[in-house]
Amino acid sequence: MSHENIKLTEFSHGAGCGCKISPKVLNTILASSLPTYHDPNLLVGNSSRDDAAVYKLDEHTGIVSTTDFFMPIVDDPFTFGQIAATNAISDIYAMGGTPIMAIAILGWPISKIAPEVAQKVIDGARQKCAEAGITLAGGHSIDSPEPIFGLAVTGQIHLKRLKRNDTAKAGDKLYLTKPLGIGVLSTAQKKKLATTADIDNAINAMCTLNKVGQLIAEVDGVTALTDVTGFGLAGHLIEICQGSDLQAKIDFDAIPLLDNVDKFIELGSIPGGTTRNYDSIKHLIELTPRQQNILCDPQTSGGLLISVSKEAEITLQKLLAEQGIKPIAIGELIPVQKNTTMIQL
Repeated sequence: MSHENIKLTEFSHGAGCGCKISPKVLNTILASSLPTYHDPNLLVGNSSRDDAAVYKLDEHTGIVSTTDFFMPIVDDPFTFGQIAATNAISDIYAMGGTPIMAIAILGWPISKIAPEVAQKVIDGARQKCAEAGITLAGGHSIDSPEPIFGLAVTGQIHLKRLKRNDTAKAGDKLYLTKPLGIGVLSTAQKKKLATTADIDNAINAMCTLNKVGQLIAEVDGVTALTDVTGFGLAGHLIEICQGSDLQAKIDFDAIPLLDNVDKFIELGSIPGGTTRNYDSIKHLIELTPRQQNILCDPQTSGGLLISVSKEAEITLQKLLAEQGIKPIAIGELIPVQKNTTMIQL
């Protein structure tokens, strides 16, 4: 097979953020009895399971640091680079920050795939970094059994605009900036069920930078912010609920979906990550099969999940509409109620 006709997804056992380790297993990996150094300037770290770490430089400015990488979710190398870069940069936007620099992480099976293909992956990442206004400033590479690519991204933030995932308030409304269904459509592509139009819709969503996060951060009434990736909407919403000591009510029918998601679910295009995600949270939420396949679908380069006060809701709706995002509330946050699930539908 020439490198011009290479299909990257044939060389990896998983795809995109569907490769992410489940929350249940991740809890085991991160657990430790060893003493931890507590730096008073580290404002956001592992304790909140947030999107990025934030380090205070002075009274007004912080540094935001994150990394994200995965195996190919599409066959085209340039597009893979675009998606991986968009996904990694999103963590900076999800904190309300501005990206300033990126470093590449590359694992490549040199004996199986020509280096010219990896060069196209890097070019795709460079293109998205340029769109974000940053430079791909360096990186590190290894010879690995499967292709892996991502970025370590550094950003900066005005501390008054810092948005976390554990600071939501009861009564807040919930908004989502991108439709769900990336995992389903990616699996349909692997099974050769998806049309070119289906694939293009998914790629367009994954390649859309979450720059709107910088604007959202300027809305005082936005109390919490995160991006929806490998744990699915339910998993990331549970992180908000647990961190903020709240529960959520979801209007399932209001959740935006990519075209033909239900059709592909009926055809059995369910990524393995969906089951892993649900197994990790099923003690906190009860879902029908369809709800599970949508709410636990692992998203790659998904949208932002926003918690906003009722007083600031109109301001947020106007902002989203100006950015071409349909401003439809998908639920609300409520005080903890005994003998009920953390997310109610």
